[in-house]
Amino acid sequence: MRKPIIAANWKMNKAISESVDFVKDLKDLAMDIFNVEIVICPPFISLATVAEVLKDTNLKLGAQNMYWEKSGAFTGEISPVMLRDIGCHYVIVGHSERREYFKETDEDVHRKVKSAISFNLIPIMCLGEKLQERESGNTLDVVERQVKKGLDGLTKEEIKNLIIAYEPVWAIGTGKTASPSDANEVHKFIRSILKKLYDEEISSTIRIQYGGSVNPENIDGLMKEEEVDGVLVGGASLNINSFMKIIKGSGRPGPMKGGDQV
Repeated sequence: MRKPIIAANWKMNKAISESVDFVKDLKDLAMDIFNVEIVICPPFISLATVAEVLKDTNLKLGAQNMYWEKSGAFTGEISPVMLRDIGCHYVIVGHSERREYFKETDEDVHRKVKSAISFNLIPIMCLGEKLQERESGNTLDVVERQVKKGLDGLTKEEIKNLIIAYEPVWAIGTGKTASPSDANEVHKFIRSILKKLYDEEISSTIRIQYGGSVNPENIDGLMKEEEVDGVLVGGASLNINSFMKIIKGSGRPGPMKGGDQV
């Protein structure tokens, strides 16, 4: 059984002091939870400070974005080397807001995925369709393109720890969410693509999260679906009580695969 992974994407929220207060409370509340992998992705300015608080806990640190070069004259960017040096284990790549507002392409996402892996970071590769694409019946075409382009040329060994986050763009921050069965069907389709690109082992072990207006009310339904291996949480991760409800609603009993690689 794949170990659920719950990642908090705080986006452009929480100053350093707020971030520290949150993770101090969270590490105490979640200290006995080991059947779910918990990742906190604060803004860049808080990463180093939060990393210190998370040392020797069951919580992992992730970044919300990165540039694909190791170093250079790229004003305002952050490299994978810097993230790993701070203590990050994960990095969100290709979030729909990056694609939409900052015009990141499938090729950009691919470069970031490849670079993250080469510097021992685990990418959370986001993908999903826009509302007009869904309404025109192109969801699976869009998802297939994004999976194939994101993983182009990468080997089975390189992607073995990769996380995929299916986040229908129309559901992010809107209060709308895909039904659990709809999410499960897209996740199943992603697994079929992975099987064609690689093999059954990769298809069955890669963890696929759902993202898009996840909250304490819908987490139980989502996590009952066989192919949903956790969630990427936005607004609901900013409140300690709602985030803890999501964490507690995400666990699965029994032995787990994944989550102990880093």
